[in-house]
Amino acid sequence: MLCFCTENSEHRPSKGFEESSRPRCESPFFEEELHLGQSQESQSFAIEEEILRFQDCVVILNNMSNSETALLALNYFLGKLKSKREVILYNVTIKVCRKSRDLERAEKLFDEMLVRGVKPDNVTFSTLISCGRMCSSPGKSVEWFEKMPDFGCDPDNVTYASMIDAYGRAGNVDIALSLYDRARNEKWSLDAMTFATLIRMYAASANFDGCLNVYEEMKILGVKPNMFVYNNLLDSMGRAKRPWQAKTIYKEMTDNGFTPNWNTYASLLRAYGRARYGEDALAVYREMKEKGMELNVILYNTILSMCADIGFADEAFEIFENMKSSGTCKPDSWTFSSLITINSCSGKVSEAEALLSEMLAAGFEPNLFVLTSLIQCYGKAQRTDDVVRTFNRLPESGITPDDRFCGCLLNVMTQTPKEEVGKLVECVEKSNSKLGTVVRLLLEEPGIEGHFKNEASELFNSISEDVKKAYCNCLIDLCVNLNLLEKACELLDLGLTLQIYRDIQARSPTQWSLHLKSLSLGAALTALHVWINDLAKALGSGEEFPPLLGINTGHGKHKYSDKGLAGVFETHLKELNAPFHEAAPDKVGWFLTTDTAAKSWLESRS
Repeated sequence: MLCFCTENSEHRPSKGFEESSRPRCESPFFEEELHLGQSQESQSFAIEEEILRFQDCVVILNNMSNSETALLALNYFLGKLKSKREVILYNVTIKVCRKSRDLERAEKLFDEMLVRGVKPDNVTFSTLISCGRMCSSPGKSVEWFEKMPDFGCDPDNVTYASMIDAYGRAGNVDIALSLYDRARNEKWSLDAMTFATLIRMYAASANFDGCLNVYEEMKILGVKPNMFVYNNLLDSMGRAKRPWQAKTIYKEMTDNGFTPNWNTYASLLRAYGRARYGEDALAVYREMKEKGMELNVILYNTILSMCADIGFADEAFEIFENMKSSGTCKPDSWTFSSLITINSCSGKVSEAEALLSEMLAAGFEPNLFVLTSLIQCYGKAQRTDDVVRTFNRLPESGITPDDRFCGCLLNVMTQTPKEEVGKLVECVEKSNSKLGTVVRLLLEEPGIEGHFKNEASELFNSISEDVKKAYCNCLIDLCVNLNLLEKACELLDLGLTLQIYRDIQARSPTQWSLHLKSLSLGAALTALHVWINDLAKALGSGEEFPPLLGINTGHGKHKYSDKGLAGVFETHLKELNAPFHEAAPDKVGWFLTTDTAAKSWLESRS
């Protein structure tokens, strides 16, 4: 009599898989019949060789959960039975390997089948394919699927459906999507994991509407989302910078009884952090901390970068201290970059320098981002010599200035006393020769007519789209600071011609407006000067004015300052004795006047 048993042990994947202890026998089989235990997790059996039956063997193997024990049982059965249905015994044993997440033993069983001359069937391959999926080895699933025709096996719809997930996770997106189209047309049954993979695939190709469409199709088909679906959706909405949709999905998830896990919170933190939803991101961060969840350096850097961008200085330094005291996460160069940026934008020179020293002590050399922040910091403090000294570190560190760095230098020039501006011209020329030429022409006495504007046009056509407005704003600000109104107007006109600025002036039958929200202070003052001149020309030519004229400055303030364009303009309009007055609370940032008042004022100026 031979004795087997299955262990009530949980098999967890690791480098290999934990092997259970040697089988033990808990109760023998009776002489005349095989009796199975009631518990699937803990079951013993004994078999008298003379009454062994094929069906009993299948049931015994099917109820096992330990792949090692199942293999011993299989070898015993194969030695005693003289059945032509050996493939069924192998299939059931491979199924046990799937339960145990033991892909290596499953593959060895397949090889053994071929050696013994046992021909695999559809069930063999579908079980191996699902084993690969469960063991996070989609490439193996693809490999088994593509072997099926070699053994005369045709996949059924269930197998095809599972391959959408396998191909998607293996990186074969085109095949996965082709199978998904077929699944929709032929109405295959798909599981939640397949939809989770489809969402991840669409997100990887930046087709974020596709992610939402898959989610909606899933709900229409009655497939209940799992945590993988929700987390992939949240991650995709974060990449898409659609935090409002992430909020909606998160609410659906919790309303459906799911408890957020670490991946959920990480996806939310990335979504809110990238979109600069400051309060929401901080709320997620605090909830993670309350639940004892640790952040990795990437998540810390995400929230610190957000704090730097929106001016949450106190919160950033509290998070930085939490990071250092966590014991599980150390700051890296990007951590220090964000904190130095915060101090730089606030003009806190000593604090920024202290962080730089801490960064160097931690073994990190300052990168272009850090040096840009330091130059901005010294510029705010009007420490021009320190700006030049920091600039000279670039070639020493083998760092090449980029468009943003040059923009920072330009911005520093707008804050530099007139008598020191010349110190920075050489730095600008070394960073970008075209920009250096424009700055020199700006500072020099007027030369050949149109030369300055042509050089500026060449500059704008040579730089990236995302910095053009910043360059134009800074150059106009520099002109205004140096009392070069004519050149400021030339630059504003060029900005409008090249569509760097759009829709600054607007006219309708009821109102003429000047929109200044996207402009720097110097550019806004220049635009106001041009608009007033245009109004004077319209009045002189007898053009009919609308009942209302307005200036829209916006109501926002600078993230690191209490100053806003509206406050500056209120003072400036009073200095001009202009009849524009702040509008009602429902139109914050607007300064309005009537046509009668505007005409009277314009006439008084002529």
